[in-house]
Amino acid sequence: LAMLNQTEVSEFLLLGLTDVQGLQHFFFTSFLLLYLATLLGNGVIVTVVISEPRLHTPMYFFLGNLSCLDIFYSTVTVPKMLTGFLLGSQPISFAGCLAQLHFFHFLGSTEGVLLAGMAYDRFVAICKPLHYVLVMSPRTCLLLAVASWATGFVHATVHSVMTSQLSFCGHNHIQHFFCDIKPLLNLACSRTSLNMTLLNVVTTSVVLGPFILIVPSYLYIISFLFYKVQIREGRWKLFSTCASHLTVVALFYIPVLFNYTPPSSGNSTQKAMRVTLVYSAVTPALNPLIYTLRNQEVKTALKKALERKL
Repeated sequence: LAMLNQTEVSEFLLLGLTDVQGLQHFFFTSFLLLYLATLLGNGVIVTVVISEPRLHTPMYFFLGNLSCLDIFYSTVTVPKMLTGFLLGSQPISFAGCLAQLHFFHFLGSTEGVLLAGMAYDRFVAICKPLHYVLVMSPRTCLLLAVASWATGFVHATVHSVMTSQLSFCGHNHIQHFFCDIKPLLNLACSRTSLNMTLLNVVTTSVVLGPFILIVPSYLYIISFLFYKVQIREGRWKLFSTCASHLTVVALFYIPVLFNYTPPSSGNSTQKAMRVTLVYSAVTPALNPLIYTLRNQEVKTALKKALERKL
């Protein structure tokens, strides 16, 4: 924020998803419901994981972290977007814009790294069950979680510091529903080649790194289940604990890879915006559903919690 006094533009205008009146009300209702589902679903998972001693295991520790992330992640962009649907284009200050950019990339990249930690947990649980308690000790779990959050924080700080050094003059309309890096770089008056290189190199490696770890661990798990586990029911039971995680990985990574891995030059803003919507507003609402529908332990814990309340 050191360069704030040298910028002629003190605020930006977020143009949002659409300026079609009829669509705005439809979108407002849809995304409000999705956001409430995100808060409720993830809030319930965090509460159940904390309050139910049976769920104090590595798998649920990571799931609790993921649910916390999803609550914060959608809160960074969705409320502002909802206001936009009601009141039209949204002004946002330069500092507010940088804060939004920072938290969006902080929480997003933390989630990517955390999903790799969860894949490692499943790998050890299925392929090395005898060593599981030893390998996935509380200390290891804590270290993996802290490493995820720290990586996300450092990654986002690099971008927010670099973006704060740019100067903006004249045009201040952002073709997006929140302050993302690419739309901001398009508005800068100063040179953005270093920012663009960072976006292509650093962000691509933060996105691809965990993904490159997740894919082989699942390929190994699947081949292990087919070649080593003889009983069909046992094989299916083990695989179903991974299926929910695999679904979440796909929902998060496919749109993110689509948005960030091709060196980002001229891909259409509208397309990028729609893709970003998937992982910032839709996926956080689906994650709790995916995890609870496939998971007997969570369902049982939920039932117990409800019975206690009643």
